Amino acid sequence: MRRPARSSGASGEGSAQRVQKVLAAAGLGSRRQCEELIIEGRVEIDGKTAELGSRADPMRQEIRVDGTKLARPERVYYALNKPPGVVCTNHDPAGRARVIDLVPSPSRLFAIGRLDRASEGLILLTNDGEFANTVAHPRHEIEKIYRVIVAGAIEDASIRKLLKGIHLAEGVARAKSVRIRKKHKQSTELELVLAEGRNREIRRVLARLGHKVMRIRRIAIGPLRLGEMPVGAYRPLAKREIAAMKAAAARPDDRPRTPRGVQRDGVPGRTGEGL
Repeated sequence: MRRPARSSGASGEGSAQRVQKVLAAAGLGSRRQCEELIIEGRVEIDGKTAELGSRADPMRQEIRVDGTKLARPERVYYALNKPPGVVCTNHDPAGRARVIDLVPSPSRLFAIGRLDRASEGLILLTNDGEFANTVAHPRHEIEKIYRVIVAGAIEDASIRKLLKGIHLAEGVARAKSVRIRKKHKQSTELELVLAEGRNREIRRVLARLGHKVMRIRRIAIGPLRLGEMPVGAYRPLAKREIAAMKAAAARPDDRPRTPRGVQRDGVPGRTGEGL
């Protein structure tokens, strides 16, 4: 497990980039020199001559310079314990700290899904666009577990409404399960399981029920658990964890049991309690 170092990161969303940036990252020269290669017609993307404004995904598309195929970057996958105050977007005009700045990597990373700026907890980063799309797509219904602290007490009626569904502008948002973990004098800690990820969904549905959210922390994405990873720290995913995530996305209605050795609750090899 590593503590983060600042990195220059990258701008833009998704996995396609301006082709001169791809070439520069591959060591073919400065950004300007790579632009000259494009202008001179020496660069091809999937057999077609690239133009200066062309974009390409080096993980999926074949890029050639003077007929020589550009080597594809190694696929990398990281788990990060996102601190509050950090944004998940790659391009932030306000210049705020980004999650990609916390994971130094020679590859251009992007977050899979989002946590809003105030939220914290488990988030995945990768340069593998296909993997990211598979994991993030709502149809795969990969469950995410959140620990949420709300001000005051929460009534059983509110829990029933969360399970039944709350109408938002883009549709009905419902939790797959809700349970009260702890009751305090001035707050209540909940554990919510969601299979979708609408923008600020937890804050919005709880606000509709009259509950102010004080803290949101994501502790699981599918078979992966946050465990005891310190805030702001990151680690590469093990091959078995990557395979477990792909399996969870491939069979949403019949997800396999977590393979032996996949980390749950910070203890390798422990299956943990079903949440």
